[in-house]
Amino acid sequence: MQKLLLLVLAGWMLFAPRVGRADEDRGWRYLIERLVADGLDRERVVHAFADPRMEPFTGLDFGLNPRAPHSLYRGFLRASSVAAARRCRAAHAADLDAAEHTTGVPASLVAAILYVETACGRNTGSSRVFYRLARLAMANEPANLRANIARLAGDVIPDAEIERQVRERAQYLENTFYPEVSAAFDAADQMGVDLLDLRGSPSGAFGLPQFLPTNYLRYGIDATGDGYIDLFDSADAAASCAAYLADKGWHDGLSERDRRMVIWHYNHSEAYVEAVLTLARRLDTDAPPCVQHAAARSRTGRGASPSKRATAAPSTGTAKRSRHPARASGVVHRAPPPVVAQGSAS
Repeated sequence: MQKLLLLVLAGWMLFAPRVGRADEDRGWRYLIERLVADGLDRERVVHAFADPRMEPFTGLDFGLNPRAPHSLYRGFLRASSVAAARRCRAAHAADLDAAEHTTGVPASLVAAILYVETACGRNTGSSRVFYRLARLAMANEPANLRANIARLAGDVIPDAEIERQVRERAQYLENTFYPEVSAAFDAADQMGVDLLDLRGSPSGAFGLPQFLPTNYLRYGIDATGDGYIDLFDSADAAASCAAYLADKGWHDGLSERDRRMVIWHYNHSEAYVEAVLTLARRLDTDAPPCVQHAAARSRTGRGASPSKRATAAPSTGTAKRSRHPARASGVVHRAPPPVVAQGSAS
């Protein structure tokens, strides 16, 4: 009888939930196991999520139809903002004009985007990028999905249509942000920074142009030639932003409709598109002369910006040199657009 009880107890323990495992993974087990299954080194992944700088996952509430109101961007077209954008255009004329020469994307357009995104680098965000991306990628985690269905569709007899929308939204967020979490490891290696030291927006975008990691890897340009792509450096940021827009189809002679479509790729918000294009047109009415100035760097990499010379804690990956481009402080100057886009999302 005692042997039978022991066998029953052993069988129950075999199939019972692993009590304490959730605490060990600090709520991130769903994401950890997927990353490892997709080929990332388990030790490195577990180390990142166990780091004290990485907050535990305690849930993510999300909406079904987020939209960016026009009021969010209206301020960028005030006289004071246009004047500030013109100063940005003038201060970084060499970098912006070089990007235009290489890609054909107007310097005024790139300047407008850099100004709308981060006030020309003054407000690049203070959120820990990896945590923000990972949190959004957990939208479809089973327990989190159930909690959002109960919250939005009802926890007794859920509204079938709303439940369908909740499931679609959770899948959309996971599909959008899971690749960014995976890419963040490679991006940190290429930048030579500790994965958890990179700071940006609450949606996980970073640098002057507010790129997500996959776009950093695909469109990042080392305009200074120092061997690193630093989106907190104006030369690299301008070149990378212009490269993105050129790849999305920007060229001379585009119709207004096609211009809007290119900017739509950058941020899926009509209000954003209108603000950027209007600001770019206003910058064109008072374009600064193309002059060399103290902010211009040699394209050979000599005289790199302070952000290119700064150091950080050693990377948890394979980077050979430590750098820290994430030097800005304060919160991002605007709420992140609620519709997932190139540079920022939620």
